[in-house]
Formats: sequence, structure tokens, C-alpha cells
Amino acid sequence: MHAFAVQARLAGDRLAAALRAQPPQRGQGTVEYVGLILLVALLMVGMVAAMKGFQGAQGLELAETIVDKIRGAVNKVNFK
Repeated sequence: MHAFAVQARLAGDRLAAALRAQPPQRGQGTVEYVGLILLVALLMVGMVAAMKGFQGAQGLELAETIVDKIRGAVNKVNFK
């Protein structure tokens, strides 16, 4: 009986050590995904701003299309 208790204790200690050794990564994927979305949005805003300075009809249509797509994607986001 004593040997079983010792083995259980050693197994518990190994498990605890393994859990402490790993850094917490909960939510890491979400943070990276949000960062990527913000980067793309920033690039799109810059492109829209550059196209609005261009006073051609094609530039304005492109800018409006991009803004509409961004608004549609943002409206689809649901926070839980």
C-alpha cells in the first residue's frame, strides 16, 4: 500500500511540474488573429485614403467597394 502511495505522489509531482513548465497560451490565437485583422484593416484604410485623393471615377468606386466590404466584415463579428 505504501508503494502505491509513493508512486501516486511521484506521478502527481511529475504532472504538476509539466504543467508549470508550459507557458499559458490560452487566447494566444485570438490575439494573433485580431492583430492580423487590424493590420489588414490599416492597409485597407491607407489604400482607401490614397484612392479618395485620386479624383477618378474608378478610384472612388474602388474606395466605396473596399469600405463596404470592411463594414460588412466588421458587422459580422460577434463578441461572446
